[in-house]
Amino acid sequence: MIVNERIRDYLRSLDSGNGELCDAIAKDAVASYIPIIKKETESLLKTMVAAKRPRAILEVGTAVGYSALLMSRVMPEDCHITTIEKYEPRIPIAKENFKKAGEEKRITLLEGDAEEILNGLKGPFDFIFMDAAKGQYIHWLPTILRLLAEGGILFSDNVLQDGDIVESRYAVERRNRTIHSRMREYLYTLTHMEELETSVIPIGDGVTISVLKNRPNERNA
Repeated sequence: MIVNERIRDYLRSLDSGNGELCDAIAKDAVASYIPIIKKETESLLKTMVAAKRPRAILEVGTAVGYSALLMSRVMPEDCHITTIEKYEPRIPIAKENFKKAGEEKRITLLEGDAEEILNGLKGPFDFIFMDAAKGQYIHWLPTILRLLAEGGILFSDNVLQDGDIVESRYAVERRNRTIHSRMREYLYTLTHMEELETSVIPIGDGVTISVLKNRPNERNA
C-alpha cells in the first residue's frame, strides 16, 4: 500500500461518478478481476486531460475501454484517441463499450502487439497514457518520446508496484524481480532526462506525469 487507507477511502468517498455507462463498466471490471485505473488515479487523469486540452491522445493498454471513455468525457470535441490492446478477449468488450458510449468516431482501437504498433505510428500526440505491461515501459520509452509532441504530457500508471518499488530487489518475489528492476530504471530515466520535467505521485499504484520540454537536437542546436 502506498497511501494511508483512511486517506485513500476518504478520497474515494469524494468521487462523484462518471456517468451510468462508465460506472457500470467499472463495476463489471472489478467483479471480473479486470485491472482498471484506480479511483483516485482516474480523477488525476481526467484533470490532466481537461487541463491539457489535447487534440490527439495515445493510450497504450485499452483493456475494456474504461480509461479511454473517461478521457473522452473531458477532452475537447475535436480530440481523437488512439488506443492499443493486445489481449484478444478484451477487444470486443472495449469496442462494444465505445459503441454504447457513441464514441466510435473519436476512439480508434488498434489491435496487436504494442511495440509493433508504436513503431508504425507517426504522431505527434499531445497526451500519452501508459497503462500496459509495466516491464515494457522502459523499452517503449524512446518510441513514446518520438511520438510525444513538444509540450506534451506522458502519464504513466502503475509505476510504484503497490509500494514494492522501494524494496530491495531480493525482497521482491522472484517472478517480479525483472519488472521491479525495469521499473526502477524507467523512473530514474524519466526523472533524470533533461528533456523531461517529471513528477512521481504516490496515489493509486503510483503515477508519473512527464512534460516534454524539448528534444535533444533542439537543446543542443
